[in-house]
Amino acid sequence: MLRRVAVSIVFVGFFSLFAQLLPTQSQAQDRRQNAPGAFDFYVLALSWSPSYCATSRERRSDGRADPVQCGARPYSFVVHGLWPQYEKGFPSYCQVPAPRLNRGIVSTMLDLMPSPRLVFHEWDRHGTCSGLAPRAYFETVRKARAVVKIPDRFLELPDTLTVTPDEVRDAFIKANGGLGEGGVAVNCSSRYLSEVRICMTREFGFRDCPEIVKRACRRDKVVMPPVRGGASKAEAGPDNAAAVTAGDKAPQAGPQISPQVSVSAN
Repeated sequence: MLRRVAVSIVFVGFFSLFAQLLPTQSQAQDRRQNAPGAFDFYVLALSWSPSYCATSRERRSDGRADPVQCGARPYSFVVHGLWPQYEKGFPSYCQVPAPRLNRGIVSTMLDLMPSPRLVFHEWDRHGTCSGLAPRAYFETVRKARAVVKIPDRFLELPDTLTVTPDEVRDAFIKANGGLGEGGVAVNCSSRYLSEVRICMTREFGFRDCPEIVKRACRRDKVVMPPVRGGASKAEAGPDNAAAVTAGDKAPQAGPQISPQVSVSAN
């Protein structure tokens, strides 16, 4: 009896030691975790700006929204970010402190990303994981955005629209050849459509991303608040997404960082 107990203890101890030496899936991922440039694909996150403004007003006691993103300029879909991804999981804050981001670069991105603080945040959290210098990373953001065509019905939305997440997904698929159901996720925040996430190869081709799609919105219906006064030039599609005039850019003073930077995945 004692011999069997001793053998069992030795076996359990050996098995435990052996198990500790085997890398788990998370440990195996950690071998390249946060290594700049070591990732599998990108997610381009496009936020529906009117939803952000609606929720911003609802959260504030004075009923006023972010004056930068929710002012006179009629933002519709804006770039939340371009996120390096692993097949499972994602890197973040790959260089701490992050290389300094020139404010001139920030100002050039305000046609696509309406908050300077959002631009800084996205560089610190995601851009540093791209393996690119700041200017090259934001040029990559612009190239990725230029690949995606916003469906016509969302360029100028004069009235509140209630849709299913699948309707929004299918509209993007129809507008973008090569994009399939497995490569696009529609996300929601409470009752509002918050953003559309599109998965891309490092060469800007569309690709499937099951880990992103499985976290998509599961609500039957979502609300898309209307665009303020018409579509912005930056949302007119790939041909016109490259630039807007300086007078069309969002104000740069006193921005509040968009809550989109606090979404669950990124």
